[in-house]
Amino acid sequence: MSFAKILQGITPPPPVVPADYDGLEYGWKNFVFRPAEFKIEAVAAAGVIAFLVLFWVGKDSNAKRANKWLDAHLPFLSTQFSKPTNEGLTQDGYSDFFNFSTGRRRVESLHTVFKLRPRHDPLQYVGQILWGLTDLKYSPKDEILLDFELSNGPDFVWAVVAKNELENIRKERWDLTFTKTADNAALPASLTVMSEFADVTDKLLKPINNFSLVKALSDPDILPYFRSLSITDQPQTNPGSASYPHTKRVLLSLEAPPSSQAQATLPLVSATFKLIDNLDKAVANLRPETKTKLRKVREDVEKELRLSEEKEKKEEAIESKQAAKKKAEEERLSKLSAAEQKKALERERKRNFRKQQGKMVRK
Repeated sequence: MSFAKILQGITPPPPVVPADYDGLEYGWKNFVFRPAEFKIEAVAAAGVIAFLVLFWVGKDSNAKRANKWLDAHLPFLSTQFSKPTNEGLTQDGYSDFFNFSTGRRRVESLHTVFKLRPRHDPLQYVGQILWGLTDLKYSPKDEILLDFELSNGPDFVWAVVAKNELENIRKERWDLTFTKTADNAALPASLTVMSEFADVTDKLLKPINNFSLVKALSDPDILPYFRSLSITDQPQTNPGSASYPHTKRVLLSLEAPPSSQAQATLPLVSATFKLIDNLDKAVANLRPETKTKLRKVREDVEKELRLSEEKEKKEEAIESKQAAKKKAEEERLSKLSAAEQKKALERERKRNFRKQQGKMVRK
């Protein structure tokens, strides 16, 4: 077969052009372009362009919101830390941003974490909106978490939480399972307290050295952006083991304000530093029985975790032993003849049947 015939065989046929086409047409030498014949391609191209435009606009919107907030707070953070991150935010994807500061008395480090809505992904963003219309409890937000790791701190779990965040925070935070929820007359009606003991709440809400946490939390300009403020010596998720680190933390969770109002949360951030500085004095006068109860709670939790861990190890050992026994039996059977294997399987079937019958009789 000649090369010319091979080319003829693989060459696609010429396009079929309807003779009655009377639409818009562009021609140049032997080339003709008829837009009406590319409607599907035009729609697809328009969709891709729209997606790219929304991607860039959403990406820039998230970056602007996070950077505006940091710019409004960085001068204050620079007065508090010897090593604030002045280089800007670390970015993970297009909706998560991070900032790290260290070098302050009472505070080992501060991680500021931004978790913004996926404005860069139109499908996911619209999906959130539609899901919110079907599930009234679902309310996605732009979140900012200030995670203070303390060099030392009290041994209790305590929090003030916006009531519309209460259900979510109960699901997400294992450490807050230590607490009971109760309203407090000193706080705005939209807030509630999660505390292990009332004595702790009394001490923390009492003014100390001209600092009042109640006053800071009652600012009407702050309340729209406030989600929760917690003090904890326990992990946020179940550690699953009794030998877990008891890191002391203060966690301030905010809803990110719009870029034009980035400075709105600055008074509350400042108040959180004052709270940290006055924590020792606030809890120094806890009643002896409160301290005993706090210690007992932690001993009981560690005991439960230890028992659960031991039970899990025993179950794993039994499963491992059964698996090894099954493997050894399979290897033994593989060495037998087909007739012997059939007899052995029949004996095993009868043995399992008798066991099952015995269980039914006992029931």
